[in-house]
Formats: sequence, C-alpha cells, structure tokens
Amino acid sequence: MPSDLSTNRPDKPVSTVTAVRPDSTTRPSAHAKHSHDDAPDAAAAFARLAELEDGPERDAVRDELVTVWLPMAHRIAGRFRDRGESVEDLRQVAAMGLVKAVDRYDPSRGAFESYAVPTITGEVKRHFRDRMWALRVPRRVQELRNKVRLARRDLTLNPGAPEPTVAEIAAHTGLTEDEVGAGMEAMESFSTLSLDAELASADDNYSLADTLGDVDSSYELVVDREAAREALRRLPERERAILYMRFFEDMTQTRIADVLGISQMHVSRLISRSCARVRDEAMGGQQPRAGGHDADGRTGTDGRTRAA
Repeated sequence: MPSDLSTNRPDKPVSTVTAVRPDSTTRPSAHAKHSHDDAPDAAAAFARLAELEDGPERDAVRDELVTVWLPMAHRIAGRFRDRGESVEDLRQVAAMGLVKAVDRYDPSRGAFESYAVPTITGEVKRHFRDRMWALRVPRRVQELRNKVRLARRDLTLNPGAPEPTVAEIAAHTGLTEDEVGAGMEAMESFSTLSLDAELASADDNYSLADTLGDVDSSYELVVDREAAREALRRLPERERAILYMRFFEDMTQTRIADVLGISQMHVSRLISRSCARVRDEAMGGQQPRAGGHDADGRTGTDGRTRAA
C-alpha cells in the first residue's frame, strides 16, 4: 500500500469495487445503503477480502478498498479544518483511520460506512487529543476542558449573551467550580505563545521573556556563607586573619607572610588547612574539640595558634 494515502492512486482502474452515484441505475446490496456520494458499493470486495489468506492478492484487494473509500476519509478530515492542524496532515490521520477500519471490518455486521465513520472520526480526535497539545495535561483535565468549552458555547448561543461565569458553567455541566477552573486553565494550554511575542499593553516593545524571572545565583551564595559562618568563628584568630587578608583584601601569600613574619609556604599550609576545616564543618562534619591543633600540630589551650 502506498505510504502517502492522501495523494497516491492505483495505476489501474479498480475492478472489484463499483462506485454508486445518485443518478446510477445500479441498485446496491443491503450492505451498501449509503448517504454520501463518496460511499461506493464495496460489499463484494469486502466479502472477497474476508475469504482471502494473507498474500499479494489479499493486499491488492485491501489497497483497492482503501483507495475507493479515501474520499470519504478526506471528507471527515475536512470537518476538523481550522483547528490548528493542516488539512494535509488531517487527511493522513483520517487515512490511517480508514486503514484500521478496513482491516477490522466484519461484512456480516452491517454496512462498512456505519463502521468506518466513527473509526475514522475517533482517529482524528485522538490525534488532536494526543498530538496537538502544546503542554501535556492529564486526560481528565482534557475532558474537563471539552466540557467547559461546550458549556460556554451553549450558554452564549443567543446574540448579546454575556460571558458565562464560573458558577453558571458549573451549574450547566454539573461540575464543581474548581473543576471548571481547571478546565478553563487547560483551554490556555492547547497552544503556546512565543517568548519573543511583544506584550499588547507594553509601550517600549517589551516581550514576554522580559517579564519572566531568572535564577539568582546570590541565593546559593547566601546559603554557603551561612553554612560557613560558625565554622569560621571557631577558627584560631590568626587563621581567621589570614583568610580575611587572602580572600577579602586580595593579598598574595607572599605579602601575608611578610605581614605575619612567617614563610610563604607556612601561609599556604594554614590557608589549605583552614579551608578544609571550614568545609568539613559546613558539610556536616564533626566540630573540633576545644583547644584544637595549630598549624604545626601543637595544641593551644585557648584555641589560638601559637606563633611559629
């Protein structure tokens, strides 16, 4: 079967299916009483299809049936035009529904059109339900949206009728006001607005993106500072001074060493050890015991580092 059902036609005329027109003198069978010109008499072809085993002959009959009933599928697809989907895409979806109808149809259970129309219509509706939402919402919310949409249409049929309130829609549908609210919100989720779209009320060409907030990295910095505050307070006084000179006054290790009268290597060890201690405590490590070790491994009774 051709992959593009909306444009391809068989190269040879169909021999197993006869199209019935209003002015035709041919009388269709009991299974071929149709109300549209695009509904051919295909009872014999369907009977033959049901008898054939899988193989080239059956595939050929199946392709013929799909082809002659394709105008009906296109007509059904046309009912859903102007809903945000192109006509060609709708025809492809309807054609897939037609293929399913041909494959599943049982000739002993009535006319094909009676079976195919709801099958094709359901396929198109499922396409809108599952593929056309810009934001994915639960099935229950989609159903609420449809009920609210139909209720609003019914309540505004009379010319000049005001926009119905949430309470009026709830009374008309039997839903709660919360459910009506959810359905109305879902009506705005079917399509999206570009972030570059200009706001109608803006005088300076502001776009929707200009109104959106952004992540402020300073919040994480506040959390980090608060987590390290207590650990810094418990450091010996000289180590706190070294960290202040290095990270707040932007002094080099060599200059800090000159101020304190110690070696640059010693300053580097003190900075590394102090930072590791603060980090461990901020991350939930154990607090150092009173009178902790100084940079040279010696213990001070007041928690201060003795001069090297």
